[in-house]
Amino acid sequence: MRFATPLVEGELIRRYKRFLADVRLPDGEVITAHTPNTGSMLGCAEPGSRVWIRDSSNPKRKYPWSWEISETAGGVKVGINTLLSNHLVREEIETGAIPELGGYDTIRSEVSYGSGRSRIDLLLEKEDRPNCYVEVK
Repeated sequence: MRFATPLVEGELIRRYKRFLADVRLPDGEVITAHTPNTGSMLGCAEPGSRVWIRDSSNPKRKYPWSWEISETAGGVKVGINTLLSNHLVREEIETGAIPELGGYDTIRSEVSYGSGRSRIDLLLEKEDRPNCYVEVK
């Protein structure tokens, strides 16, 4: 996945108040970043771990930096921004990285189905194929 602005690597000092994290940048500066994940992030929020953050360049934000990726103790990089999951899966389908979901002409997001009260994350459509409903977790 490509981010609109480059990610900056840092070291996690601590995560607190569910939405905030202190990160040490390569030059030694410590900044407070917004954490877009309210879950426990077990194994992804250990002090001293490598993290990647991005600068929103939005002067109206109280915390212009956002935490996007964390590296676990086992060296696995984990996207922690839950708002990007659907976008990432859609991008992977469009580029053919998930062959089982390839060959559809149209991809629609957040489509109502059934009684109209439920929504599916992605709907893949092609005239001569059954619709494919994709729920991203």
